[in-house]
Amino acid sequence: MANFYTDNPDLRAHLSHPLMEKIVALKERNYSDAEKFDYAPVDFADAMDNYDKVLEIVGDICGGKIAENAESVDHQGASCSDGHAHYADGTVENLDLCRKAGLMGMSMPRRLGGLNFPITPYIMAADIVSRADTGFENLWGLQDCAETIYEFGSEEQKEKYITRVCQGETMSMDLTEPDAGSDLQSVMLKATEQPDGTWRLNGVKRFITNGDSDIHLVLARSEDGTKDGRGLSMFIYDKRDGGVTVRRIENKMGIKGSPTCELVYKNAKAELCGSRRMGLIKYVMALMNGARLGIAAQSVGVSEIAYREALQYARERQQFGKPIIEFPAVYEMLSVMKAKLDASRCLLYETSRYVDLYKAYEDIEKERKLTPEEKAELKVYRKYADACTPLAKGLSSEYCNQNAYDCIQIHGGSGFMKDYACERVYRDARITSIYEGTTQLQVVAAIRHVTTGTYKALMDVYAGMEFSEQLAGVKTRLAAMVEKYQAAIDAVQAVNDPAYTDFMARRLVEMAGNIVMAYLLATDATRYNSESMTKSALVYANMAEAEVNKHSSFIAAFKPEELAAYTKA
Repeated sequence: MANFYTDNPDLRAHLSHPLMEKIVALKERNYSDAEKFDYAPVDFADAMDNYDKVLEIVGDICGGKIAENAESVDHQGASCSDGHAHYADGTVENLDLCRKAGLMGMSMPRRLGGLNFPITPYIMAADIVSRADTGFENLWGLQDCAETIYEFGSEEQKEKYITRVCQGETMSMDLTEPDAGSDLQSVMLKATEQPDGTWRLNGVKRFITNGDSDIHLVLARSEDGTKDGRGLSMFIYDKRDGGVTVRRIENKMGIKGSPTCELVYKNAKAELCGSRRMGLIKYVMALMNGARLGIAAQSVGVSEIAYREALQYARERQQFGKPIIEFPAVYEMLSVMKAKLDASRCLLYETSRYVDLYKAYEDIEKERKLTPEEKAELKVYRKYADACTPLAKGLSSEYCNQNAYDCIQIHGGSGFMKDYACERVYRDARITSIYEGTTQLQVVAAIRHVTTGTYKALMDVYAGMEFSEQLAGVKTRLAAMVEKYQAAIDAVQAVNDPAYTDFMARRLVEMAGNIVMAYLLATDATRYNSESMTKSALVYANMAEAEVNKHSSFIAAFKPEELAAYTKA
């Protein structure tokens, strides 16, 4: 039986990144919990050993039962009856295993029953779970909704709800409605305050992942007469109180083990989370950033299984008297798949480290005043996390779709049949570039970091890092790519037209993402002395250079007056 952690040396390599020592010290408050909890680490080495052991448990469960159950869960799917959603048999078994292994509430504080893990090892676990069963990651991974209650809820709400999540209860975030998908400021689910201070919710939510969960975070309109985001607040709904029924679950292309529900709220009792009017403006933004990082991890897990399935088949499938992996048309595809996988993973963990650092400082700020140096670091890391999150979600989800496509192509006609896992992987992959903000919305989120220079600042930081002798040429080529990237930005900004900037946004963001990922892959290959990553870095540098040249040529040759040809007549 495979262990999906120990069979992938890249995971342990990323866990050993130098920033982890700073992250762990901040998260553990210099290991003060060791005096209160006998299972808390006493120093950095002890903490890293804890993460390693827990991830090995995750890898064992995922390489065993969760991966074994994936096909049957896909066939059986979730069902709906009596106003409730019901998991497939394999999903019930998977959740039970995770609860017994203590893998719920991983990032929550120990005082609330959690493991107090930083985001990075938690995201690593999500990467592993997604490789085993992409749909199950949607159920297990929604435990990170507890972060929103931890950040914005009252102490009473933390004690009441987070402890239950850590014991294994499930969560959902009820945001979208039939007429409010990406445009969440149009949410109309009505929240009415009662004399006793509680609230009642009435209306419909649609496309809610794990919509029959135990604990819901609900975006609802609390202010009469409003029609925009300023009238929305965040609420906590407890399934134990009743008042919500599942009208139907969607019949989906993929991730069939994860029930996507249409919910009807009928005078459902709820609690206000945080302050009124801040539901969309502050809380959903924080919630969505966490969800987008989770989808980036899910995308990397999908890329991993797609690459492994393709590689195994290419080694075993014989044509013209030899394995098809020996044909250039096939091994070129595999090398590109691996490069996209490795680049996505490097960006995923770089982003998670930035999130860890700024969240740790924000949490410490609740306990004491930060020093000027700490405030400065908080500001930088928050900006870098904000910039890298849409890149990680947008590009990694696109890459996982491309890898799933190529996995089927390598299988040929067999890949179109349900006899092979790649058919399921292909269907599961498609949603990653759609939910929690489409790729196009990630571009909207990322473009300001192009125009304000955040990505250029990151490139300058990475350019100063060490490159191995084998990758010295890549460093030189990346410097040339950065020049073309900056020239493209200057050309677009010289037009001084917001519509023109928006039109070119995708190209500029993709250039930034390709360069950042190429830098990260090359520097990580050097840092970890990884032969596998070094090969991928060489391949990815060629890909990035081609993409940068393509986009920069398009922008340089484009005449602003031609924009009218692209707009709707």
